[in-house]
Amino acid sequence: MEALLVLTDSERSQLTERLETVEVSPYEDYLAFSDRVSKLVIDGGVPERLLRAADRIREERSSGVSEAHVLRNCPVDEDLPDIGNEDPSAEKKSRKVTFIGEAFLELLAQITRTPLLSYANRFGGDFFIDVVAINKYLGQQTGYNGGEVVFHNDRTAHPVRADYITLLGMRCPPDDLVYTGFVAGRRLLAELSAETQQVLREPYFVTPFDVVSRDANTELDSTPSHPILSGVSSLRYLDTHTTAADDAPVEAKDALLALKNALTRVPKQRHRMQQGDVLTFANQSALHNREQIEVQDPTRALGRWLLKTYAFSDQAAADTHRDAWIDGIPGKVGD
Repeated sequence: MEALLVLTDSERSQLTERLETVEVSPYEDYLAFSDRVSKLVIDGGVPERLLRAADRIREERSSGVSEAHVLRNCPVDEDLPDIGNEDPSAEKKSRKVTFIGEAFLELLAQITRTPLLSYANRFGGDFFIDVVAINKYLGQQTGYNGGEVVFHNDRTAHPVRADYITLLGMRCPPDDLVYTGFVAGRRLLAELSAETQQVLREPYFVTPFDVVSRDANTELDSTPSHPILSGVSSLRYLDTHTTAADDAPVEAKDALLALKNALTRVPKQRHRMQQGDVLTFANQSALHNREQIEVQDPTRALGRWLLKTYAFSDQAAADTHRDAWIDGIPGKVGD
């Protein structure tokens, strides 16, 4: 994907200096951390070109021109600790003493006006999540499996889902060809007949909870039947896992097969994440995956580290879930 903005080295250095002043840990006091970042915005500490890029992201999302955007040469912590693959989240919080990457993602969320979302039972309720291979999930269907991931929406089976996902490249082996793929929902629907789309709008389908969610919350069991398609182009789909419910009519299975075929045919966007890259894209109205085209060193590849945030489309979308806030923290929900 072509970058919407490549920060100059001077812009990145100046912004990094400002972000370094945010010394509050987002893992200990997210609200204070967020407030400190907002003061940088108010005080004029954001490059004008970045503000214009944020405006364009909002405009292109609203108009449907684009649901995926890339920024390059963004601020990343200079000294990144080794967080391993046993419990990367815990290792990060015990070893990482600067929060440049987190502050930049918070800043980007604020200037695009997309409030962040976190899950209380997932990685301690953190708003900044590490996409790193975790030993116990290797080879399983999750983003923490150290390998490829099929096309999906994040948190497919959950009642509160992010409208947008943002990834920041923290540590990316430069010689590996690993791509994040993206398919906009509207493009996928263009491959489907009106009759098929109508069947996909019925609650004939089921998607199991992912293994990470089940480990975090043992009360999660079966999921209710749901439509795959809702709204204009909102999807609820996990390839190879979303199936027709046992009592669904035969046309549901036909529609599911048509969707799978369309997903194979539809043109896709791909981006190879490098350190300092930001990829921000729609979650509900699109599908994304991970492809490993060529990996030079499988052991080194396990250290690939992206920092991720979930976000609502705007404050109004966040406010619809205000009754679900945990610990009085806006954006923090249960499972």
